[in-house]
Amino acid sequence: MKKTKNAAGTFDKQVNGLGFHLDEPISTNLDDNESMLQRVFSNCTDLIIRKLSLFDSKPGLVVYLDVLVDEMLWNDGLLDPLMEQTDEGSETAEQLIEQVKYRLSSVTKPEIITNGKHVVQRIVKGDVVLFIESASEAISFCIKNQLHRPLEEPSTEAVIRGPRIGFIEKLPINMALIRQQLRTPLLKMEKFSLGTISHTDLTIAYIENKASQQVIQDIKLRLSKIDMDSIMESGYLEELVSDHPYSPFPVIQSTQRPDLVSASLIEGKVVMLIDGSPFALIMPITLWHGFQTVEDYYMNFIFATMLRWLRFLFAYLALTLPSFYVAITTFHHEMIPTSLALSLAAAREIVPFPAMVETLIMEITFEALREAGVRLPRPVGQTVSIVGALVIGQAAVQAGIISAPVIIIVSLTGIASFLIPNPTMSQAISILRFPIVVCAGTFGLYGIIAALLAILIHLTNLHSFGVPYLSPIAPLRPSGLLDVLIRAPWQIMHKRKRHAQQKMELEEQ
Repeated sequence: MKKTKNAAGTFDKQVNGLGFHLDEPISTNLDDNESMLQRVFSNCTDLIIRKLSLFDSKPGLVVYLDVLVDEMLWNDGLLDPLMEQTDEGSETAEQLIEQVKYRLSSVTKPEIITNGKHVVQRIVKGDVVLFIESASEAISFCIKNQLHRPLEEPSTEAVIRGPRIGFIEKLPINMALIRQQLRTPLLKMEKFSLGTISHTDLTIAYIENKASQQVIQDIKLRLSKIDMDSIMESGYLEELVSDHPYSPFPVIQSTQRPDLVSASLIEGKVVMLIDGSPFALIMPITLWHGFQTVEDYYMNFIFATMLRWLRFLFAYLALTLPSFYVAITTFHHEMIPTSLALSLAAAREIVPFPAMVETLIMEITFEALREAGVRLPRPVGQTVSIVGALVIGQAAVQAGIISAPVIIIVSLTGIASFLIPNPTMSQAISILRFPIVVCAGTFGLYGIIAALLAILIHLTNLHSFGVPYLSPIAPLRPSGLLDVLIRAPWQIMHKRKRHAQQKMELEEQ
């Protein structure tokens, strides 16, 4: 990462280079303010500059970006009151600003501005800025055009049971969705701005006395070190603030579900919301979060525990099933029952490729079909991917390029990967599957064991904002096992959390 710079300082340099001196106060002459703003926003056809006669007597100047302002609120809530006549005609410019602020405080959010930097920042954020003749201050009004889509069910996370409302691209609405579920003043939301050009707003949310102050300070420190022109999506921050950006395993969880975010906040985690992104980032997390869903806590604990074991089993199959097939058929024929060995030999008799190459070809083809199904238009994507897989698989077997057992193995592996609820965790397992197959085709079962040990060593070295990635298994914390390998009944988990909270309070004292 490049050397850290101050975002505000970079903004000052950008605007000063255009001839707008931010260190100088606002001019008392309207023509000077107009000419400066025209230089800063040159070639901006959506910039509106209007001269008004405030209260039918005092000259004024209004500046805003047309595409960002709510026209109805501007005309009815701001323009009409400014044009009304007043009996008081002897006010000074400063008194008139106070009068405008008092009159319109119930309609908008007026704020006094004293320098050019704040003028430009308010305009590009969608505010209306009002200048008054002979006044050394300006006043801004928040009447932004609410550009957002309606609340819908999350598109990337299937909702089986629970609230069917997902986050959208508007930061204030996402914050309101969390506030509706957690009605407490202990829920803190701190606002930041990143990107020297985009000035993207983001919010860090946490519950006081539950979230670790060390984690909160660590997140703020990492955000302060980010030096980029723009932050367009939460994926930027997911990579920039991650402890291990080069690891395939996710150390930050992304979600579109407000109920999952609320539950994570109650557990003491920190959540990051980014304006323009429907995904929230949850931190810190462990490996086991990749195999859990919020529905685990909405259903019977016995069934939820069974589903967790099923996910662990099929995640292991998704990682190792193709490599075990390659190792056994290539090096360890004695491990195969005689009848099965004869069937495999007959199926592979006309196949010209080794088992490793054959498996890699089908795995790559399957990943390509899955990606094509995602990228194609939604009405035809799923149909094309399924039909394509059936046609290609059947044609490859009949042509003698691929054997039928490999088709079965790859299909089972694909189904197993779909059982992993976290898409990022599923992607990590899909990536690691290929080097394990190569190790299996080169060294047999010894290669698989060596690859799995390397992955285990890598996992033990991972941390998510200071939290060990394999916690509470490594290091072992017995009380935490009640919500990892199993989903214990609520009565037991509630007692455990209350005991842990009391212990934390005693340690702080």
